[in-house]
Amino acid sequence: MAEGIPWLSQAPTRHRGLLAWVAEVAALTRPAAVRWCDGSQREWEELTGQLVERGTLTRLNPELRPGSFAASSDPSDVARVEDRTFICSEQEEDAGPTNNWIAPARMRATFAGLFAGCMAGRTMYVVPFCMGPLGSPISQLGVEITDSAYVAASMQVMTRTGTAVLDQLGGDGFFVRAVHSVGAPLAPGQADVPWPCNPVKYISHFPETREIWSFGSGYGGNALLGKKCYALRIASVMARDQGWLAEHMLILKITPPHSGNGGTRPRYIAAAFPSGCGKTNLAMMVPALAGWRVETIGDDIAWMRFGPDGRLRAINPEAGFFGIAPGTSTATNPNAITMLRSDTIFTNVARTRDGDVWWEGLTDQPPAGLTDWQGRDWDPASGQPAAHPNARFCVPIARCPSAAPEWEDPQGVPISAILFGGRRATAAPLVAEALSWQHGVFLGSCIASEKTAAAEGQVGELRRDPFAMLPFCGYNMGDYFAHWLSVEAMTDPAKLPRIYHVNWFRKNAAGRFAWPGYGENSRVLKWICQRLSGQAAAVPTPIGSLPADGALDTGGLQLSQADLAVLLSVDLGTWQQEADLIGEHLATFGGRLPAQLWEEHDALAERLKAAR
Repeated sequence: MAEGIPWLSQAPTRHRGLLAWVAEVAALTRPAAVRWCDGSQREWEELTGQLVERGTLTRLNPELRPGSFAASSDPSDVARVEDRTFICSEQEEDAGPTNNWIAPARMRATFAGLFAGCMAGRTMYVVPFCMGPLGSPISQLGVEITDSAYVAASMQVMTRTGTAVLDQLGGDGFFVRAVHSVGAPLAPGQADVPWPCNPVKYISHFPETREIWSFGSGYGGNALLGKKCYALRIASVMARDQGWLAEHMLILKITPPHSGNGGTRPRYIAAAFPSGCGKTNLAMMVPALAGWRVETIGDDIAWMRFGPDGRLRAINPEAGFFGIAPGTSTATNPNAITMLRSDTIFTNVARTRDGDVWWEGLTDQPPAGLTDWQGRDWDPASGQPAAHPNARFCVPIARCPSAAPEWEDPQGVPISAILFGGRRATAAPLVAEALSWQHGVFLGSCIASEKTAAAEGQVGELRRDPFAMLPFCGYNMGDYFAHWLSVEAMTDPAKLPRIYHVNWFRKNAAGRFAWPGYGENSRVLKWICQRLSGQAAAVPTPIGSLPADGALDTGGLQLSQADLAVLLSVDLGTWQQEADLIGEHLATFGGRLPAQLWEEHDALAERLKAAR
C-alpha cells in the first residue's frame, strides 16, 4: 500500500481478496491518490472536466455535439500493438503458433521493474466493471486498476461500472484482475502532458490466473482492458474451460415483414468478419428490402452459452461501441452517424472551425480550415489524412437508433445462424451454407482476406484470420477449433445455429465489386432466414449450398446477369488452388489441429475432384 493513502477506509467493498489486491498494486505503483469509481453521472462529469483542464480532451460545440469530446493521442500510441501483445501461459505450446509467448515468471519479473513507482504523482483509479448485463448468467465481472482518467471515463461508456458491480461481487465473488499504467510517473512539480504514454509497451495476459497487465499505452484496445483483453483473450480461455463461446462477432436481430403464420418471427444472427470487412455496418444496417427490419445487439463481441431450452443464447458483453470513424458516413452507416451526434468521445479525428469533428469519408469534400488529429492546421495538398486512419469513437449503445430492446436482455438472444466472411475479390461466392456443423467449423477456420495484389487474381496473396480471432484467441487455436467442434455434442443438433460463409467483396471481370453491399446485404440475410424456415431453395456445390436460381431476391436491384453469375459461381480450378492453400494453413497448427478438420479438407478435395 502507498504510504499515507487512506484508500482502505474509503473502499466501498468488504471483498477481502479485492482489498488485498488493490493494496498490493498500490504498494508497487505508489500513486499519489486512489479513487474507487462508482459509475455515476457526477463521476463522469468530474473525470471529463479534469481531462479538459489537462488538455487531454477538447469539449466540442454543445450545439453541434452535445456532451461530446475530442482527444488527440501521442503519435506513437494510435492503435493496438499486436507485436507487443503476449499470452503468458505456463506452457508455450498452449499459446500456439498465432500468439506471442513469454513465460509468466519472466513476464512478472519484467513487470516488477516496470510497475515499481510507475503511478507516482498520479491518481490510481479502481474501476469495478461487469461484462454484460448485471445479473446475467452469461456475464462476468472484472476490476481494472488504471492511472488514466481517459481510460476510467471510457470504461464507464464501454462497460457497466461502479457500485452496482461491487454489490454483485459481494464478499468473495470471482473477478478478472486487470492492471493498466501509461508508464509515465510524475516527479514533484513536474508538468503532465495531454497524452502520457511510454515507448516501452506490453499487453500481457495470464490465462491460468485470469489476469491482464498492460503497460505503456493509453490507446483503447491496449488500455480498455475489458475489451479485447478480457472479452476475447481471457474470456476465450474461460469459455473453453466452462463450456461456452467468447467470440469476435456482431449480433443482429432481423425481422421479416411477415411469416407463414401471419406474424413476424425475428431471427438473431452472429457474424465474424476480420477488420475492414464491414462488421459494424452490417450490425447497424438499414435494409434495402421493404418491410424488413435490422436491429443491433452488438457490433464486435458475442458471448454465447446454451440456455435451458438447448438453444445457443448470446449477449453483447459491452455497453458501448469503440468503432473506427474513417469511412463512416450517411451512405455507409446512417445509424452510426445519428448515434454519434451526442455523448461521444472521439479520438484522433480532425476538428472543424466551429467545434465539430470530421474524418475521411464523412463528406465528399472536407470543410475548410480543419485542424488535423495532431492539432496542426491541415493542408489538403499535403497528402496526409486529416484524421488518423484508425481514429475512433466511443459511445454508449443506448445512443444507437437501431439498438434492439433485447440488447440488455440478461438471458441473451437465441442465435439461429452464424456467418463467417472475409474480403475476397476471387474464389468465395456471395453466400454459401455449410453442409454440417463440422463443415461450418472448417469454414470458420479458413477465413481469409486478400491483399491488394489479389485484385489481379493472385489467389495466394491471402491473410488467414480463423474465426476473425487471429489477434484475439487467448490459447492455441488448434485447441480452439477442437472446442468449437465439441459444441455439437452439447445440445440437440437440430437446435444448433446453421453456419454460412458470406463475401460482399467479389469482383467481376472488370475489377469492380459485383455486389453493391451495405443495405443490399439484407437480401442475403433474407435468403438465410428463408433457409432457416424451409422457404428458400439451394443447390449443392463442392464448397457448400448456394442460392438456387431465383432464390436470392434481386428485385429492383441494378445487377447484371453476368455479375450475378460471378457472385454465385464456384470455379473448380480456383478452388483446387484454394484447397491446397487451406492445407498449408491447417498444417501450421501441427498436432494440435483436430483430425476432423483434415477430414473436411480431404472431403473438399474429393468433392472438387468429383465435380471436375
